[in-house]
Amino acid sequence: MKLVVQEFLTLDGVSQGPGSPDEDTSDGFTRGGWFVPHLDEEFERLAGTWLDQADAFLFGRRTYQNFARDWPAMPEHPFAGTMNGLPKYVASHSLTTPGWNPTTVLSGDVPAQVAELKRQPGRELQVHGSARLAQSLLAAGLVDTLRLVIAPVVVGTGRRLFPDGGAPTGLRLVGHRTTPAGLSVHTFAATGLPAYGTYGAGA
Repeated sequence: MKLVVQEFLTLDGVSQGPGSPDEDTSDGFTRGGWFVPHLDEEFERLAGTWLDQADAFLFGRRTYQNFARDWPAMPEHPFAGTMNGLPKYVASHSLTTPGWNPTTVLSGDVPAQVAELKRQPGRELQVHGSARLAQSLLAAGLVDTLRLVIAPVVVGTGRRLFPDGGAPTGLRLVGHRTTPAGLSVHTFAATGLPAYGTYGAGA
């Protein structure tokens, strides 16, 4: 399977708490819900096409617990059958009874276990949110594709997907579009380490 990371970001790179004010208040974050005002039907359709490519999901513990609480309670949502029915994996050293079936807990050497999952047949193993997990997977060189959805807002504080000291990663743009509500959607293929050069005459 191909490992695909899907993240919602602000213009200043924050990935924390896109869906509601109380989604993730860790470290005193009080500006959650910044993504919601920019949702529109075109993005909903696009997100549906992405879900149609998934054969399994991979989450960090916090995102998993939020999804496990919310998706079983929304059986009429058009994405509910996919989210509730496909195999799910959660990276956690503390979660022992996940409850949202079918779920497998990954602990110990998570990158090695994710590498093994990638060797299984299938299309996409999708990471939704779970920024800390996404950072570790990027550092391990396991991410094949990044889908970044950037909202036209600056929140000024919060946990960023690409923090200072993060792993350097080369990317190649393979697709981009905007939605009527102003979301910028960028799809990148990971290419290994970044390339560097020098700008100047004769370069």
